[in-house]
Amino acid sequence: MQGNLPPEAQEKLEELQDLQETAQSVAAQKQQAESTLTESKTALETLEDVDEDTAMYREIGELLVETEYDEAYDDLEEKVDTLEVRVEQLQKQEERVQEQFEDLQSELQQMLQGGAGGGPMGPGGAGGA
Repeated sequence: MQGNLPPEAQEKLEELQDLQETAQSVAAQKQQAESTLTESKTALETLEDVDEDTAMYREIGELLVETEYDEAYDDLEEKVDTLEVRVEQLQKQEERVQEQFEDLQSELQQMLQGGAGGGPMGPGGAGGA
């Protein structure tokens, strides 16, 4: 039946598919950011229970390099703050994409239910051939 769709409807259907792919991509990015945020928060909470004189190491590539407690704490705190902003941005982007998807889906349904044609403009208008 897709072969019988008017070109406008086919175009909207392709846009819907693109939006669906975008939504899946944003959701995956958000899930990854949330996971990293959870890990970073856990590490920060753990660090709060560690004595400041304890030897600290940070991973740089495949190496472990000694670091200071304050530096490790500040870096983790900054990472948590950055990830919280990132998750919030992705949440908003996810909501916008979902709204666009629903609007486009509604337009496509109206287009298909109203027959092949212009839309709810009514009779008259700037028609012509």
